[in-house]
Amino acid sequence: MEQVMKDLKSQASKSTTPGKGGLTPEIQSRIGHQLRAMYDDVVRQGVPDRFAELIKKLDAQGATPHVENEGGSNDNNNGRD
Repeated sequence: MEQVMKDLKSQASKSTTPGKGGLTPEIQSRIGHQLRAMYDDVVRQGVPDRFAELIKKLDAQGATPHVENEGGSNDNNNGRD
């Protein structure tokens, strides 16, 4: 992936109009293709089991609110009401 980025930077510096900046449509297309490929790879990996378990635990805690310092003056609002 690092080599692809170096190639894109090199090609971009050769292909852009001096003083105008920006990327050519070809470079934009190649970057888009690489980003889609990376995104697809991440999506295919799915959610790791430990994250799924953590989400389940957090959902279960959300169903039964946990209250600390009930009636105390320090109720985690840091002076904000």
